[in-house]
Amino acid sequence: NLDLIAEADWVIDLGPEGGAGGGNVVAEGTPETVAKNKRSHTGRFLKQVLR
Repeated sequence: NLDLIAEADWVIDLGPEGGAGGGNVVAEGTPETVAKNKRSHTGRFLKQVLR
């Protein structure tokens, strides 16, 4: 839920993909920091919610 993530104090985004293709920390920090991370799939969508 992107609305919930946008209100979080700290986000840890695991990936880059799901399942066997994931498990690595792709981005961490405030929602604004994660939204700026070009490697983060979550950040790409989160950026639209934070506008």
